[in-house]
Amino acid sequence: MMEHPPNNIVISATELTKRFGDFTAVDAISFEVYRGEIFGFLGANGAGKTTAMRMLCGLSTPTSGAANVAGFDVYKQPEKIKKNIGYMSQKFSLYEDLTIQENIQFFGGIYGLSDKDLKEKSTSLIHKLGLSEHANTLVGALPLGWKQKLAFSVAIIHQPSIVFLDEPTGGVDPITRRQFWDLIYEAADSGITIFVTTHYMDEAEYCNRVSMMVDGKIAALDSPSVLKQQFNAATMDDVFYQLARQAKRKSD
Repeated sequence: MMEHPPNNIVISATELTKRFGDFTAVDAISFEVYRGEIFGFLGANGAGKTTAMRMLCGLSTPTSGAANVAGFDVYKQPEKIKKNIGYMSQKFSLYEDLTIQENIQFFGGIYGLSDKDLKEKSTSLIHKLGLSEHANTLVGALPLGWKQKLAFSVAIIHQPSIVFLDEPTGGVDPITRRQFWDLIYEAADSGITIFVTTHYMDEAEYCNRVSMMVDGKIAALDSPSVLKQQFNAATMDDVFYQLARQAKRKSD
């Protein structure tokens, strides 16, 4: 595996742990993510990946361990983390009762873009997505695939160091999923690090490296090709099932 210089590390976690009473949701995980990397963070429901992502986004304080995201400490600087990342989830990303234009203006304002930058980026984004004739359409009227592509574009409108994507393609048809991944590749090429969770194991193949969580721990972490070799598996689905069978926790 290629060596990465320390200044290219944009996420580092060391023994990162989160407990809820007697339950350890995330159990001393350690890993690094590099600038411009597409990093897949996978695991069955209940494996702890959403809890881990919430800590890295500055939304939940760890019980113990350490983590640094975009140069900021998760304990001391969660607000700075929030300003330097993008976030998109399948469940909530855009306001459906606002127009495309209004959503872009709203989130651009939250991310701290100046009026001049926001106007330029808004026009560029709408044109790039081919939505120029629909700028005043309510987001709720858009097909799911278009909503997700718009939500991703809005999540990176401020050119963050990292964008966290929590199951961004759930429920989207295969062709639109592929188009969505073209946007991800483009963002990674521009230097944005992609941290993505997905239930689709074919999408794991699109990642530079993949982490697999089982029962709150990282059970495997490497490139898809190395993991398939390591587990003597033809696909990432096979790798996932081999690891998932080891799980003692029940899924959510």
